[in-house]
Amino acid sequence: MRQLLLLRHAKSSWDDPSLPDHARPLNARGRRAAQAVASAMQDLGLSPDVVLVSSSRRTLQTLEAVSPFADSPLIEPMDDIYLAPWPRLLEILRRAPETARSVMLIGHNPGLHDLALALVGASGMSSGPAAARRMADGFPTCALAEFAIATPWQALAEGGGRLVRFLVPADLPEMAH
Repeated sequence: MRQLLLLRHAKSSWDDPSLPDHARPLNARGRRAAQAVASAMQDLGLSPDVVLVSSSRRTLQTLEAVSPFADSPLIEPMDDIYLAPWPRLLEILRRAPETARSVMLIGHNPGLHDLALALVGASGMSSGPAAARRMADGFPTCALAEFAIATPWQALAEGGGRLVRFLVPADLPEMAH
């Protein structure tokens, strides 16, 4: 069984309207949320072998905030992930090394949310856990979806993931204040 972790970048800053979207950094709340998610990941023992991350500044800063991982994963920043639609993200995941037990993809909405919904599939949404129904309502910044994947990466397809958990920063004690 393989593990797929989908992490949306943390909240970014809009303070400088002259910055191109790709260059927007995280804001203070985003950094705090990423650190809270990092702590939750550590508590849950979630440590990817491979991290595929969008080349945008906010996704790279999100990765930095959730690192280091227990194992030293292969980290691959990719321009292709930036604002990619879900079918493109699925193609990228199909190219993950077959030796990777756990892959994390750090990206953007709407592609990331659409990918998560596609992996659960229509039958998983209707009969799945409350987490799947909650995820269907939205994929907020710095949310983390963990999937169990039964197939090799190259065979990953719609309906090919079982949602294990859906973690939202607002649910974490560190974000309560």
